[in-house]
Amino acid sequence: MTVEQISGASASTSKRKSEHIRICLQENVAGEGIDTGLARLRFRHNALPEIAFDDIRLDTEWLGRPMRTPLLVSSMTGGTSEAGAINRRLAEAAENKGWAIGLGSMRAAIEQEDLAASFYIRDIAPSVPVIANIGAVQLNYGFGVDACRRAVEIAEADALVLHLNSMQEVFQPEGDTNFRDLLPRIEEVCRALPVPVGIKEVGWGIDADTAALLSSAGAAFIDVAGAGGTSWSQVEKYRQNDPMRRLAAEAFSGWGIPTAQSISEVKERLPHMPVIASGGLQHGVDAAKSIALGADIAGFGRVLLSRAANEETRLSVEQLMEQFDRIEFELRAAMFGIGAATITDLQQTNRLIPAR
Repeated sequence: MTVEQISGASASTSKRKSEHIRICLQENVAGEGIDTGLARLRFRHNALPEIAFDDIRLDTEWLGRPMRTPLLVSSMTGGTSEAGAINRRLAEAAENKGWAIGLGSMRAAIEQEDLAASFYIRDIAPSVPVIANIGAVQLNYGFGVDACRRAVEIAEADALVLHLNSMQEVFQPEGDTNFRDLLPRIEEVCRALPVPVGIKEVGWGIDADTAALLSSAGAAFIDVAGAGGTSWSQVEKYRQNDPMRRLAAEAFSGWGIPTAQSISEVKERLPHMPVIASGGLQHGVDAAKSIALGADIAGFGRVLLSRAANEETRLSVEQLMEQFDRIEFELRAAMFGIGAATITDLQQTNRLIPAR
């Protein structure tokens, strides 16, 4: 690409990121006729838990790294000054509470170096896992191992995630839809990078067969990002100028694999694969159910965005930390209610049953 083409591409990417933030804050972008499936599960209450609430421990280990909680700020944004401020507020709260944090797609930072600062949070989140992020489809559009390595370097990240967003790209006005022969390119990145490389969806879930292919390609973890939360076909609907495509996007508001189903499928096929549960999680009970299904980490995304977008930074961070505290308390309370003293106990419980 020429300098002019790179500049134009990065400007388009930044504009798109700003529009995504605005739409997610102002419009109803949840899927319709589909939910996470977590509400159809309940814990069988244990009236005699035989543990003290104060003894419940949330600490865990993920990819060989100790964590204070099994909780993650899911990948959301980056590439603009507004997005950079959001990332830094989220990072400050995550560092304070011991949550891991994922970054939004870093394509803009690779295309234009002066946008890299919007993804740099390591200075205020030195102790928690940070996950860099590149769209897997970009491996068919000029990105390769070097670009992925550069994303990790920019963020000083502990891991990289390649996101799969085929259904978003097909409804995006400027979408990249050539997903042909991506698996060997994904494998090349997984084998070449010095940090763990995982794969995530963006809200439609990952099935067992796809997870098995990704595992064989060297994926170190899978973030199922299931259906039931933000639907990116609905986000892109608000950006569409083509009436036909806008109507078509509405037809896909119920598309995807619900989060609970995706977790269960992946863990049944790949019991030793580290799994992040995300996609529509709202509170600590959702996190507890996800972990009881077999997930290692529970990720929260758009539910955090309104507080993170508050331009009064101190108030924003305080509100985020209050929200983090509430989610952690709910997780602990759910564990107390079934007599699970540790995250391992929660993962091994037989007290998650279908709701009747």
